[in-house]
Amino acid sequence: MLKKILVNKEIHPFGGFGTVYSARSEELCERLLNEHEGKIQLIYLDPPFGTGGAFEFKDKSAVCAYTDNMRADDLVPMMKTILTACHKLLCASGSLYLHVDYRLSGRMRLIMDEIFGEDNFMNEIIWSYRSGGRSTKHFSRKHDNILFYRKSKNVYFNIEATGSPRGSMRKNHMKRRADDDGRIYYSIKTGGKEYRYYEDDLIFPSDVWDDIEHLHQRDPERTGFNTQKPLALLKRVVSASSERGDTVLDFFGGSGTTAAAAQQLGRRFISCDSGLASLFATRRRLIEAQRETELFIEKQPFTVEYADPESSQRLANAEHLFDSEAAEDGRVLRINKNGDSGCAFCAVGKIENGIFSAYDYSVRPKSGETILIPSGHALHIVNSSCEHGFFTLD
Repeated sequence: MLKKILVNKEIHPFGGFGTVYSARSEELCERLLNEHEGKIQLIYLDPPFGTGGAFEFKDKSAVCAYTDNMRADDLVPMMKTILTACHKLLCASGSLYLHVDYRLSGRMRLIMDEIFGEDNFMNEIIWSYRSGGRSTKHFSRKHDNILFYRKSKNVYFNIEATGSPRGSMRKNHMKRRADDDGRIYYSIKTGGKEYRYYEDDLIFPSDVWDDIEHLHQRDPERTGFNTQKPLALLKRVVSASSERGDTVLDFFGGSGTTAAAAQQLGRRFISCDSGLASLFATRRRLIEAQRETELFIEKQPFTVEYADPESSQRLANAEHLFDSEAAEDGRVLRINKNGDSGCAFCAVGKIENGIFSAYDYSVRPKSGETILIPSGHALHIVNSSCEHGFFTLD
């Protein structure tokens, strides 16, 4: 018999140094200001684009955040609250990247100028891509806008971290040669001078990013989250505007791409989203990414915190997911159903003072798989609809 229990926090032994909050962004501002004002190096925001529709996760929009007819007129006052808090959260060398599209870019630029100051505008980055539909009623819309602002003139920005080698592609009318050290270069003479372009020289992106594509439906990076951004996009942002050990904040965590980029690049992260799909995708993504390398690196624990403990128990019933049998000093649960209503994630741990400390996982459980629950331990279950709950065994 599974007995429900509320928790206010999860602790996982690996996944990167950071915290994932299950909360609405605008409701978390005051708490983060109390704990982190003036300490955040980088903030990336990818809010809803004001379409009036819902985020989707396998067409189950009810488990996602901001489904309440979030049109542009609804978003603007919320974003002003969040951006005001962001300005206070950033340290003097910090910066903010606001990812929007044509629906909001104009209004957000005016709000950012008001809060950050026009002098602290750095770039309007155009992320250009080829995927998506084609329009016959207007020119096809094939880009997003990323508004890049600094907190002050003391901003940290490292273009070197975003460079990629020039490579070996032949250059127009240039001769390929090697210098005395064996470095390959292409040269051209003009006006009596020789100009050399080395293959291993770094080329830096401009404010038009056309070298990072949208994630296609079958991309192995896909988590199932409809608005997921490519990891390469966030790695460029994180690399350019933060250093190892810095803290990166994302108020609209989505599938956890910002947290994943921070994890891989040695940054701390704070990620926030109230959607069940977001929490599921982010938690599993972080655990899987670092679990693969846990033998080779120091374990980096991360936490999940619930603004409302009631939200930690959204699973009405989990009995149908398992068959149970007695085991020495505990029980064995056997997964008996997969598919749309099946088990999508489970973890074993202990619950003390409302804190679930996990130590064993079945991150992508299969039908027939068994899970041992020792006496006095608890089980965290997420089903395929992203509903989740914490249970002890009677």
